[in-house]
Amino acid sequence: MIKKSNITVCFTPEQFHHYTDKKSTVVVVDVLRATSVISVAFECGVNAIIPVETLDEALKYKKKGFIIAAERDTKPVDGFDFGNSPYHYLNSDVSEKTLVLTTTNGTKAIHTVKNHKVITASFVNIKAVANYLIKENDNVIILCSGWKNIFNLEDTIFAGSLATLLIDSNKFKSNCDSLNVAQQLFRNANGNLFNFLSRSSYIKRNNSVELIKDIHFCLSPTIDSDIIPILKDNKLIKL
Repeated sequence: MIKKSNITVCFTPEQFHHYTDKKSTVVVVDVLRATSVISVAFECGVNAIIPVETLDEALKYKKKGFIIAAERDTKPVDGFDFGNSPYHYLNSDVSEKTLVLTTTNGTKAIHTVKNHKVITASFVNIKAVANYLIKENDNVIILCSGWKNIFNLEDTIFAGSLATLLIDSNKFKSNCDSLNVAQQLFRNANGNLFNFLSRSSYIKRNNSVELIKDIHFCLSPTIDSDIIPILKDNKLIKL
């Protein structure tokens, strides 16, 4: 008889205490844009990423010679080497460097679940993440970073996409209405994620040319990464 592990979807970090069990693998998702950037940075040669919660904490690392990146409310922050765009890393030499990253939602979500086994996922590495989780066959919680602890569409749609891959493997089961909602939203997008998100609150916050370009990349990346970032000693490294 095939062992079926349990999979759930948590819409926001604030709700995570209802899901936590200290045993499941937690997949943190901030598809627009932190977990997409994390995957791209690793593909571009970064050897580790330190996610921090505050700007002040990140700036302390700059004095120690680290490269630092920050985003607040979709915008880059003065005084930092990079923002939260995948193109910042595609166009830069970050090979063999350690990146310190702080974002509005994604890095805070990572800290919320740091007492679990934590990996990060986006459409950049979704296939690799799904294959890894299917092979490990442990219970899984997909944590959407949301927007300041509020539900968002983009992370939920990604959760639906990943959950579908896992359920279809016949290695997972679920009795989670959040997962059902995520899958239905992914189906409703009907293969055109950008169009589905065109009226989302994320795009209404910032519809600059640069951000729209980032969104297109994050939803339909030109990179198919086999790297799975995993949190070890408060640092993301390659699994």
